[in-house]
Amino acid sequence: MLLFSKRTTTKPLTLFGLVVLVMLGGQSCTKDNTITPNVYEFQKPAHFPEPTYTFNNNELTEAGFKLGKKIFFDPILSRDSSISCGTCHSQATAFADQQLHGISVGIDNRLGIRNALPLFNLAFYKEFFWDGGVTHLDFVPLNAIASPFEMDEDIVVVLQKMRNSGEYTELFEEAFGTSTINTGLLMDALAQYMNRMVSANSKYDQFLDKKVTLTTQEQRGLQLFNANCESCHSGVLFTNQGYHNNGIDVVFPDSGRALISANPADIGKFRVPSLRNIDRTAPYMHSAKFFTLEDVLAHYASGVQSSATLDSRLIQPDGTLGIALSQQEQEDIIAFLKTLTDFEFINDPLFFQE
Repeated sequence: MLLFSKRTTTKPLTLFGLVVLVMLGGQSCTKDNTITPNVYEFQKPAHFPEPTYTFNNNELTEAGFKLGKKIFFDPILSRDSSISCGTCHSQATAFADQQLHGISVGIDNRLGIRNALPLFNLAFYKEFFWDGGVTHLDFVPLNAIASPFEMDEDIVVVLQKMRNSGEYTELFEEAFGTSTINTGLLMDALAQYMNRMVSANSKYDQFLDKKVTLTTQEQRGLQLFNANCESCHSGVLFTNQGYHNNGIDVVFPDSGRALISANPADIGKFRVPSLRNIDRTAPYMHSAKFFTLEDVLAHYASGVQSSATLDSRLIQPDGTLGIALSQQEQEDIIAFLKTLTDFEFINDPLFFQE
């Protein structure tokens, strides 16, 4: 059985269709002949870096996106059909876990070991999960499906359940030109849906585009952020995509990056998450230790704990730990962080479950 093969056939394109496609460049015309973008295409924001995803192997299409969306919200992926990807990744919370129960909960109410990360701007990342254990978006869903703490299902069984559904056979035919349902095409469809999750229209983005101005407090927060936080939460993605120990624990039952690297120097180091939509993605940290932004800023100001791999940026020249921030400065930074919420993204009907 070929589980990972990709498309085996493609739908023929007429000469007329090819000409129209070239003329419109994948766009459509309204009644007044104005050309509007194809909402199903991946569109890189002008101020973003180049994507890392290999789109040449999996170009976004309307049929592929819609298939991916259906699969994303289908509990057929789990052993007892009780949870879907959308269970732990809700659009209202920027596709983070909307339940403030801390660690994400999987099948049979099994408690996992980490807080589910939000899903957006994934096309720009080189590694995934808190420990960076997966290096290509196409393979991310396989972990959730197989994990005993999440969906606890065998991908072979998932494929057979889909093959038994006449509906999925037709949808794969529409999306990929073949009725074959295999792991490769299943992951392609999910990747198309997730790759389209681009969040780039927050108040801060509009500020960069000179469409709005920040309040006095937000401007103070931006300056404080750049002085104290930007080295890790850098660039327009608000992450350096590195792994750091930020002092939330002294000992680490979950060794983080060291699970992947097998390097003792990586114990307690976890991925630097993006701060985009941070006001919507509580709880915070891999262990869901903090439930408010106030808790997070208080931690950096006075709660950093010492351990062998603590990030040196949290150790001051006089030996004190953390970042010296007054209460007012913490409030100012939080005011700025709230400008990173992309309300258009979290309310976009394109991603709604159907």
